[in-house]
Amino acid sequence: MNIEIDNGSGFCFGVTTAIRKAEEELAVSKTLYCLGDIVHNGMECERLRNMGLITINHDDLEKLHDVKVLLRAHGEPPHTYEIAKRNNIEIIDATCPVVLRLQRRIKQKYISNKDAQIVIFGKPGHAEVLGLVGQTGSRAIVIAGIEDAKSLDFTRDIFLYSQTTKSLDEFHRIIDYISEHISPEATFKSFDTICRQVANRMPNICSFAKRHDLILFVCGHKSSNGKVLFAECKEVNPNSYLIEGPDEIDPSWLKDIRSIGICGATSTPKWLMEQCRDRIIESHTASRSLK
Repeated sequence: MNIEIDNGSGFCFGVTTAIRKAEEELAVSKTLYCLGDIVHNGMECERLRNMGLITINHDDLEKLHDVKVLLRAHGEPPHTYEIAKRNNIEIIDATCPVVLRLQRRIKQKYISNKDAQIVIFGKPGHAEVLGLVGQTGSRAIVIAGIEDAKSLDFTRDIFLYSQTTKSLDEFHRIIDYISEHISPEATFKSFDTICRQVANRMPNICSFAKRHDLILFVCGHKSSNGKVLFAECKEVNPNSYLIEGPDEIDPSWLKDIRSIGICGATSTPKWLMEQCRDRIIESHTASRSLK
């Protein structure tokens, strides 16, 4: 049986940086607070929790004083920084540079043209999207797809941005739709703000999925990026399964399988994919010894 772990899967730059900053701080401090899950992977969060990382929400932040709080790669709205300043909270800012640049661009556009519709293609309620909307005083419009785009006012200027981890193809479909419906008197501009490190994983992971009889996509259930990538795997290889860890591997999947590919989201740690590989090897070895 051939087992291959996808070299292109695993933490993106932003997540790697956030986790490194957490580990460095925990090496010298007993406790560090993190606003929201540092990464959308339960097992990695548990590993860091055992090191002393305490995950909090925005209500908790309001009550904290004189502590250190890490802001994860997704970024935060301006209000979060205001609370930190008021409560004498030291911020360890791990906002991804790609997200940070996007926040600044949206803020500048909003300030320069407050009558326009600032539209963000993204997942409603997602941490990154909340941070982006916060740059406009919560006036930006969030659309999840073309259906939501239909409710825009095409007689007014539209400036379209995207959450950094969304599908490039879907973004282009939205651009085409708005271009077809925008009034001649209104201005429409789109800004491709999708992270290429994430976007390039789409064609790469499709190629990887085609090479194997079975695909195990390792991903936390909260990962929106993971759901998109897994859907692509499933499209090109119907024999694909989404699992959170080795305990979810069904031995029946491995029957008569000669080639297995293991891949994951930008929030999936390499060590977790390696654990899945090791579990398969153990299972395969045990079944052969019984014959």
